[in-house]
Formats: sequence, structure tokens, C-alpha cells
Amino acid sequence: MDTQRTTERTIAEWLTREHPMPEQVWTEWATMGVALVPLGRRFAAVRMHADIVHAAVDSDDPSQVAERIRALLPGPIVHDRRVSGVTYYALIPRHSDLVWVHDEVAPCLGPGVYLGVPRIDRREPPGTYWVTVPRHNGDLCAPQAVADLVEVGRQRLARLAELRSDE
Repeated sequence: MDTQRTTERTIAEWLTREHPMPEQVWTEWATMGVALVPLGRRFAAVRMHADIVHAAVDSDDPSQVAERIRALLPGPIVHDRRVSGVTYYALIPRHSDLVWVHDEVAPCLGPGVYLGVPRIDRREPPGTYWVTVPRHNGDLCAPQAVADLVEVGRQRLARLAELRSDE
């Protein structure tokens, strides 16, 4: 087995340990490519609507968004197309010293919430996929970096709304 596949297997095993029955995650990945993983044991997720992310990175082109978000948020990011539109999830530490103040526009999801986590090799559409795959066991986004991205996106959207109201 090559080094990359060994690393991917180690990361996948780390993700499955979030679930009380890790074998269920493996089964869901094998049959559907995405598994429902409970949040709150090892990591949480910040749900960011595409409008916030696209405003923060100043693009809605998928390849540019992916490149820019990787630069701003080193750590795992999941892309999901929901009924309500495109959503990005930044995986962050379960406990952080940061008080999350963006729940109205980008809620931090934890215990009691399940996240659709793609199989480690799902890195492009269709469906739920990794914009940024975890780089190693325990890799998570820095909460402050996620908060900064959300704040930039929120401010840019507010300015756009203000400009439109002046027209």
C-alpha cells in the first residue's frame, strides 16, 4: 500500500471513530459515498451558506472558490448541495476557546447533529464532497480563521445590500 493510501486510511479511520458504531460509517461510505457522522465528540462543524463563502473569497467559480478557501482555511471543508442551496462545512475542534458569535449566519453544529461526511476520495461533484480533505489524523480548521472568513463574507454581503438599496 502506498503512503498516500495509508494516510487516507488513517484519516478515514479517525473520521469513523466519531461514530459510536464506526462500521456503520464504512458501510455508508461503501454504499452511498457519504456517511452520517455525529458531531461533538472530536469535532464540530460550522455551516456556511455559499453566499457567505463566495462573498468572502470574492468568487462563485467552483475552482477559484476551492483554491481560495484552501488558502484561507487550511483544514477540512465539506461541500454539500442542500435543498436550500450550496453549503460549506468547516470542521473545527469540538471545544475551542473561541466564543462563536456567528450563529445567525453560520451556526456552529455540535452534539445532537449529524453531518454528511463524504468518503475520503470524494473530491469533486456530484454530491457531497471534500473541498479540502483532512491532511492528517486530527486535522481541523482553526476556529478563528473560520470566524474571520464568515465575518469578511458577512461584511461584503452587507455592503452589497447597502449599495443595492441606494440604487
